[in-house]
Amino acid sequence: MQIHTTAVETAQPVEQRLPRWSRLWEAIPAFFGLIWLVIAFFPILYMFMTSLRPQTDFFTDVPWLPPTHPTLANYGTALQNDFGLYFANSVFVTVISVLLIIAVSLLAAYAISRIRNRFTRALFNLFLLGLAIPLQATIIPIYALITQMHLYDTLFALILPSVAFGIPLSVLVLVTYIRDIPNELHESMLLDGAGHFRILRSLVLPLSRPALITVIIYETIQIWNGFLFPLVLTQSPSVRVLPLALWNFQGQFTTNVPAILAAVFLSATPIILLYIFGRRQLLSGLMAGFSK
Repeated sequence: MQIHTTAVETAQPVEQRLPRWSRLWEAIPAFFGLIWLVIAFFPILYMFMTSLRPQTDFFTDVPWLPPTHPTLANYGTALQNDFGLYFANSVFVTVISVLLIIAVSLLAAYAISRIRNRFTRALFNLFLLGLAIPLQATIIPIYALITQMHLYDTLFALILPSVAFGIPLSVLVLVTYIRDIPNELHESMLLDGAGHFRILRSLVLPLSRPALITVIIYETIQIWNGFLFPLVLTQSPSVRVLPLALWNFQGQFTTNVPAILAAVFLSATPIILLYIFGRRQLLSGLMAGFSK
């Protein structure tokens, strides 16, 4: 009895120390995550606070503190300089491009994942080859093609190359996710007489929603923030999109930094909201394929 009691008393301090160390190790990643959150969020907070400062207070206020005399005049200045037109152009180009990317990529990914033959393997390798081609290396051929198609200085001149460069990565993400769908579900629907389009609509689309949202968020960010295509393929102010308009806005209001940041904050708000509402599906889609 004495030996047993001594063993229990000796074991108790060790068991009491283990949860304390485990809690400490769990707190360390949370601490560094909090630091990274502050570092990543501070530029957005600084941009928002500066956009509320009057131009006269920009050089006198403390940059990392809230404005002493907040005002919305800078947003009025941005809206008065055709910001609504540029915003509508960006929405049109982004929505049409993303819809075309999703439609083509989903059909191609389903065929590559479920129809295993030499042709689909060659098609998948062709899409992977598209990931290795840098956008900057193709700008001259794209300019020549767009000019020959009489689409120069139109919004469609931005849609076609955006779709072409967005499809390869979208196909890769969707193929990785669709391959994780159990084959038993696919085979059971085939035995019930369902065709490929029925399987795509009733099985693949619902189960691939995280991957689709991942593609939508990523491609929306890429197209919304695209600068090279609008710079080379457009010229008129009526077809400007937000990145090119902000660049011209910066040249027009060089000293009015709060007004420039107000326009930047307005252009970044849709992307921030898109990420906030779709972050869970985004993480799930990015982790697709790593479970096998």
